[in-house]
Amino acid sequence: MSDNTKKHPAAINAIWFYMIIISILVAAYTGQMKAVGDASFNSAKAAVTLALGLIGGMALWLGIMKVAEAAGLMNAISRGIRPVMRWLFPEIPQDHPAMHAIIMNMAANMLGLGSAATPMGLKAMSELDKLNPNKGTATNAMCLFLAINTSSVTLLPLGVITIRAAAGASNPGSIIIPGLLASICSTAVAITVAKFFAKRYKDEIVSSEIANTEEEKTETPSQNIEKCPPSTFGKIVAWTAIAAFFIAIPYSIINAGGLPNNFLDCVTTSSVWLIPLLIGALLMGGYLCGVSVYETATEGAKEGFQTAVRIIPFLVAIFVAIGMLRASGALELFTSLVGPYTNMVGMPAECVPHALLRPLSGVGAFGYMSEIVNNAPDSLASFVSSIIQGSTDTTLYVLALYFGSVNIRRTRYALTAGLAADAAGITAAVFFANLFFA
Repeated sequence: MSDNTKKHPAAINAIWFYMIIISILVAAYTGQMKAVGDASFNSAKAAVTLALGLIGGMALWLGIMKVAEAAGLMNAISRGIRPVMRWLFPEIPQDHPAMHAIIMNMAANMLGLGSAATPMGLKAMSELDKLNPNKGTATNAMCLFLAINTSSVTLLPLGVITIRAAAGASNPGSIIIPGLLASICSTAVAITVAKFFAKRYKDEIVSSEIANTEEEKTETPSQNIEKCPPSTFGKIVAWTAIAAFFIAIPYSIINAGGLPNNFLDCVTTSSVWLIPLLIGALLMGGYLCGVSVYETATEGAKEGFQTAVRIIPFLVAIFVAIGMLRASGALELFTSLVGPYTNMVGMPAECVPHALLRPLSGVGAFGYMSEIVNNAPDSLASFVSSIIQGSTDTTLYVLALYFGSVNIRRTRYALTAGLAADAAGITAAVFFANLFFA
């Protein structure tokens, strides 16, 4: 029987409810009731502030992606990785805008470009919802996409490396290989669990008739936007700018005092180039293909404000529950109970709260990791915590953000796949941390 006919409440309902109830009960015994009450208001305010803060980034990246789609750049990228994407998302037509946004989101996540990944992810969910036969209920493609996002395959966890370097760690980049291995494990589990459930609920896959109908309704930017190729002078200026950029690379190296001393310095130096280079490359490609870059970018940017407003209720609910749980002292109580046992398997007790926070709060987890690293940058706890931070993502936040943007209330197995990926990522992080720690 399809889970369409089983009207069970989504798992996130129970998790959200019990997080609040547990917070109140623990606060009653720990004397933190005032802190819990204050946290509920402060967290609600923080959620709204975050949502409003997303508007600018979303408007920017959705506009740039609109230019890339209009130029046909996304179709070219899709064709290059079509076999993999067809296996992962058989429900999505290969040239559909949803596939383009998913590819951009994954690429941004792998490069650690969170400011670009979130808008692309929200765009992907919006396009996936156009193929959804049951509005308000997550499709298989949505669940798999969310599971991959929560597993967080990051090639270079630059934020964590920066914190380790600032704290004085002897080898800040030593987490790259074990972190990558741990994130590969979490992603493999995310895909496996999502595919397992997808086979059980095949009737949820978008039928070819629906997909074809929606594909006809969805305009292909490269075909429907009127193009005006630049003049000969414009082309000369554009290609001159490209040549000047490549000349600037050795110039910047010489001006900075020569080649970086090691791989980590090279990565850190080049990372600041990634976002400007991506913006410039996509816009230049659109310009040379005859796209009216300004008009097209502003048209795509209009979606940013509407999406940011839609996600506010969902972010408020999740942030309040997480804030109350942290303020109550429940995490510290749990740590005191299980800490002696986690030490036996190579996970220092001080890393337990971080592992619990990671699926709940990205900011909270990053702050906790930073504190551990600053206290003892070369300790096992610092190494484990750093790898945990880079091998998983904030599952509840990602689900609330992405599903809230398209008003999905029945999340089906997305939470299960995400939490399974978190568990696998944290377990793998502990294993590889102990294996590589020196």
